[in-house]
Amino acid sequence: MKRIEWACRSHCSSAPTRRRGTSTALTWFWCGQTTTSRGAGVAMLTLPKFFARPLDKPNSHEPNKETAVASLSVNGKVVTVDVDPQMPLLWVLRDELGMTGTKFGCGLAQCGACTVHVDGVATRSCVLPIADVEGKKITTIKGLSPTASHPLQVAWIAEQVPQCGYCQSGQIMAAADLLARNPKPTRQQIVDHMTGNICRCGTYNRIIAAVERAAKNT
Repeated sequence: MKRIEWACRSHCSSAPTRRRGTSTALTWFWCGQTTTSRGAGVAMLTLPKFFARPLDKPNSHEPNKETAVASLSVNGKVVTVDVDPQMPLLWVLRDELGMTGTKFGCGLAQCGACTVHVDGVATRSCVLPIADVEGKKITTIKGLSPTASHPLQVAWIAEQVPQCGYCQSGQIMAAADLLARNPKPTRQQIVDHMTGNICRCGTYNRIIAAVERAAKNT
């Protein structure tokens, strides 16, 4: 069973240490970076093996690494990265290319925070190996509109959708996928399409209102 390193970077300044056994699908790690009102706290992370590379191997910036050069089209620009072919697209975007608008949420493709477009289709980047997207067109929240002038972004501001804002780039990318295929969706179609994107602040009504506003203005 491979150990987890990439997924913990969003939460911790140091790599996690293994404290419990593994199953065929998950490895448990102990992370001491969180705090509580009573002092130092802990967080238990359960993460899938597709995130992992063995911690005893060199990382992507050290010599003798097991990597491959991949050419990607990101937000209309061709970029080249030299990484482990199984490294998830999310971490290539965030760690290798510095595109931190795409967020890590669950690592299981269940929350939608990491949503980007791959060849125009909304895709969860946290579980997608970089080897599977070579040569494809990738669009992140920044590529949707560098000036935040996309109808959805304008509507998001008008409806004051975000609270913490963490999930919102994924929400907008999912909504953009819907409007690209169905420019005038009904409210129920919006609800059905956006169901897979979780907002921990519960801004669902404002999300729906923003999508409806954007649809009227396009």
